[in-house]
Amino acid sequence: MIDAGLYRDVTDFAWSQQWLAGIATTFSEYGVFLVVPVILALLWRARTRGAAALAAAAWVPIAIAVALAVDTVLKSVFAEVRPCRVVAGVHTLLPCDPPTDYAFPSNHTVIVAAFAVAVLLVNRKWGVWALVFAVLMGISRVYVGAHYPHDVLAGFVVGAGVGLLGIVVREPLAKVAVRLIPAVSGRKA
Repeated sequence: MIDAGLYRDVTDFAWSQQWLAGIATTFSEYGVFLVVPVILALLWRARTRGAAALAAAAWVPIAIAVALAVDTVLKSVFAEVRPCRVVAGVHTLLPCDPPTDYAFPSNHTVIVAAFAVAVLLVNRKWGVWALVFAVLMGISRVYVGAHYPHDVLAGFVVGAGVGLLGIVVREPLAKVAVRLIPAVSGRKA
């Protein structure tokens, strides 16, 4: 791979910084679940703000699901073996995933990039923090040895692209919200 040298540099550095290993591996593996309380908070805030606000907030988990589906297809098409199985003598902070758990693009990065861009469409302040979170998650995936840098970059492109679809789907989602949830349109349930 073209970025195998960078991958090795990052994982060698990570291996030399054992004091950070626990934090990095915990964040890299489980930090993706931090999107759940944010999604719940966005939906809670949007529930009384009308159909457009509810549709924008609902797009966040939908974007994650769509991005993950696209990612699954891309993984099976490219079938890129994890770098920890290809780059000889590399030391990783996390155990190497099985050979059939492909690397390209990074699942974690796809999820958090879709999340971050979709949140940005709902609330700029929260969206900026979500983007910082997404960048840190992407970096962590290389740091722990799970992905090449290009896996993470591709994950950002795929996830952000799906997240941006919210611009197009918010209006149709708002119409669905009005039909399905009468209180959203101002009518009594």
